[in-house]
Amino acid sequence: MKKTEKKLIWVGNSRKNLLSFPEDVKDFIGYALHHAQQGTKHPATKPFKGFKGAGVLEIVDDHDGDTYRAVYTVKFKEKVYVLHAFQKKSKTGIKTPQKDIDLIQARYKQVEAREKE
Repeated sequence: MKKTEKKLIWVGNSRKNLLSFPEDVKDFIGYALHHAQQGTKHPATKPFKGFKGAGVLEIVDDHDGDTYRAVYTVKFKEKVYVLHAFQKKSKTGIKTPQKDIDLIQARYKQVEAREKE
């Protein structure tokens, strides 16, 4: 029996942001999102800190000294919501900038509210 693929839903400007990434990064993140749609997890995917048990994951790819991330959730049945895609510009450590965390949290709440309707 063939498993049905989950629908991919882009939140806010996440798709536009992803499309601005270098080709190799777009391909890598796209492939990892395809894994999510299939109900599997790409090896470059890990839980996003600060969303314990919420099914919020991030894909991280390094390219030419820059780090690119896409954050998504699989918490909602039959759907994968891409909450944010961004280039991490901070040169100090691996911590996600607070403005990006706030945006991801706000978008997650929007999706949660939409799913409750």
